Amino acid sequence: MVLTAASELASVTAGPSVYWYLTRSTGVVALLLLTAAVVLGVIDVGRWSTPRWPRFVVDSLHRSVSMLVLVFLGLHIITAALDSFAPISPVDAIIPFIGSYRPFWLGLGAVAFDLLLAIAITSVLRQRLGHRAWRITHWLAYACWPIALLHGLGTGSDVKSAWSLALTAMCVLAVVIAVCVRTLPGWPQYPRVRAGALALTAAVPIGLILWLPGGPLGHGWARRSGTPASLLASSVPSSSSRATTTASTAASNPSSSANTLNGPFTVSLAGSIKQDPGSAPGSIAVKITTSFAGPPSGQLHIEIDGQPVEGGGVSMRSSRVTLDGSSTPLIYRGRILALNGNRILASVRGGDGHSLSLQVALAVDSGAGTVSGTLTASPA
Repeated sequence: MVLTAASELASVTAGPSVYWYLTRSTGVVALLLLTAAVVLGVIDVGRWSTPRWPRFVVDSLHRSVSMLVLVFLGLHIITAALDSFAPISPVDAIIPFIGSYRPFWLGLGAVAFDLLLAIAITSVLRQRLGHRAWRITHWLAYACWPIALLHGLGTGSDVKSAWSLALTAMCVLAVVIAVCVRTLPGWPQYPRVRAGALALTAAVPIGLILWLPGGPLGHGWARRSGTPASLLASSVPSSSSRATTTASTAASNPSSSANTLNGPFTVSLAGSIKQDPGSAPGSIAVKITTSFAGPPSGQLHIEIDGQPVEGGGVSMRSSRVTLDGSSTPLIYRGRILALNGNRILASVRGGDGHSLSLQVALAVDSGAGTVSGTLTASPA
């Protein structure tokens, strides 16, 4: 059997892993836009009008940025629901704290979205509600920002990246500067209000500095944040026993550190291949199950769904790749990025956000229903 793709480009763009990248990028853009909207609101756009930039232009900019926040949040929610890696549904984005994937931190995102939605609706009905009621509701935007910030830090897979931390620091700094610009001039008029605003604003960076090292930047955050056990492992030993076992194993066998899936490795594969009816009429599903003895040791499962082509191959429409090792509590899941004959390029990701690039070369014996080959893995 020969596995073929209609085109490598089509295989890449059709892979659901694109949803993961879109979820990350739209979430980052939404946070940046929300920060810009909050900054414009804090400094009171009416005070910054000039002959070159009249007030209605600045007001229009503020409204446009706020609407763009909702647009990117909508895209963020849709792509997160379409990404099959994590069990996130559209309902989880509306009703807080009911999801199975990191429920508290995902719930914070739902709270922020609901608040922004309420602000948008009341803005449309502003004439009927009256300026006072609209103004009180509009203050919820200031609560949305720290909630959305915590949501991104609690659920984001890039939180440990330097660029992610830099963007977070920039957002916090922008809001702090805006509050100082708004509150410090005119002191000591309304001292309690001004002091309260400064204290609440200062609490954000101080709280993040104290929380991040032991939170998202700390060890085992994927498990502690509520990632489903199915994405981590069906059975995970306690952290203390795992640390003790790892230390003793490393001391007795210096090469044991190579028996994990995190580092680069090349192993030989052996297993079986079978063909079943596919999910669509006239399609087929090719299922490949292999194991490797390593180090490291484990199993690689590949499923390809598509249309049969002349010569015994299949034109891929969807795929699923699962990699699990005998010495790691993580299960890596992902999709095929490119398929050329019996050579496969795939990307998989563990529940802790660690990604691997897989290159698989297979030799297929259709008569016996067996496969053999090699697997080369490297950090993505």
